[in-house]
Amino acid sequence: MSTPPDAAHTQSGLYVPGYVRDHDTHPPLDFPGYKSTALRHPKRPLTLLPHMLTEVTSPVLGQDRVGELDHDLTRQHEEEPQGQRIIVHGQVRDSGGKPVPSTLVEVWQANAGGRYRHARDNWPAPLDPHFTGVGRTMTDAEGRYRFVTIRPGAYPWGNHPNAWRPAHIHFSLFGRAFTQRLVTQMYFPDDPLFFQDPMWNSVPDPRARERMLSSYDHDTTEPSWALAYRWDIVLRGREQTPFESEEEILEDDE
Repeated sequence: MSTPPDAAHTQSGLYVPGYVRDHDTHPPLDFPGYKSTALRHPKRPLTLLPHMLTEVTSPVLGQDRVGELDHDLTRQHEEEPQGQRIIVHGQVRDSGGKPVPSTLVEVWQANAGGRYRHARDNWPAPLDPHFTGVGRTMTDAEGRYRFVTIRPGAYPWGNHPNAWRPAHIHFSLFGRAFTQRLVTQMYFPDDPLFFQDPMWNSVPDPRARERMLSSYDHDTTEPSWALAYRWDIVLRGREQTPFESEEEILEDDE
């Protein structure tokens, strides 16, 4: 009997059928245009490790993990950051379209000038002392989340000549156990940099790429205060949001 290419292998050589990765929706581990993927992804079959009590039961990802201002990235310092204030909101749903409540949603992003508050980000764009660029919240009973933040700027990176990343916000979603984590990126509509960005173009199906796009939401926009963008996240199924592999998560944007 042949081994399915997406099966997880145990140390004894047996395989365990699991969720088959949709190769039209999710980016491949090795994408020629995204050069550093060749250095990161596994070269051998995956090994299925048993989940022990520690991984299954801790840490508990509940409301007590979220601070009062964690969802508002503009109020985490003494003064407000520079840039266009925006509201980012949406709903987390499963493959059947049902809302997924009590999901820990984390975000991280560059500031309005396109720079991360990170020791390894040293391109000559200004750092904003009033913007850290990280936040978290829990989805409510209807699977809804909401952040207030600053629209991030584009930034250069060394993947290819004159390479610039489109404006984006990183999202991380945790399930009921610490080992249940999905990571993806949200983009903004009509960005002129999509044509040359290998991360965006590594998703094979153009329709799947569109599911990484937020949409301007005038009904949620608050007059004289903040523009709003809606982005719904579908965890599985035909309309699932494209997610990254763990290898891409560890060294993204380098």
